[in-house]
Amino acid sequence: MNNKFDALKDDDSGDHDQNEENSTQKDGEKEKAERDKNQSSSKRKVEQFWRFYSHMVRPGDLTGHSDFHLFKEGIKPMWEDDANKNGGKWIIRLRKGLASRCWENLILAMLGEQFMVGEEICGAVVSVRFQEDIISIWNKTASDQATTARIRDTLRRVLNLPPNTIMEYKTHTDSIKMPGRLGPQRLLFQNLWKPRLNVP
Repeated sequence: MNNKFDALKDDDSGDHDQNEENSTQKDGEKEKAERDKNQSSSKRKVEQFWRFYSHMVRPGDLTGHSDFHLFKEGIKPMWEDDANKNGGKWIIRLRKGLASRCWENLILAMLGEQFMVGEEICGAVVSVRFQEDIISIWNKTASDQATTARIRDTLRRVLNLPPNTIMEYKTHTDSIKMPGRLGPQRLLFQNLWKPRLNVP
């Protein structure tokens, strides 16, 4: 026996098989404990969210011009945010009366990870307007066509949209370039506008 491995080759007792089995069993138990811990944490987060959500006004009950934003922790609902700047959004225009149901279905699908696109979803917005309501879901990577298509299809299924529903995908870079939209220009206007006091 020249080295440690020769000793293992000559050992016919079968103890090393038992050790491998115990090691594999312990690894499996650790993985199960980690999964259970993650599920418990996720369940707590959903319960905590639901406690807040159950006391919120529903989009359909709002009048005038209002927006609700629901974004992942650390992501701001702004095109310029690092998580959003290379992304885009699916936009769906709804007739009045559908926003509350669609919004609830959308956020439950997001919390339940029904989109199955990993960390790609950044957040969602419901915009209540006078003539219509608008729901949008924001993602990180506009150039990933397979992922944006999967988000579109899941959105259509989750919201139970008719096949002829028009869905528009807009990249955030296109939104920023549009004249008349708030983007980097808003900083320019804020810097140009200085209030004047009329003092007699």
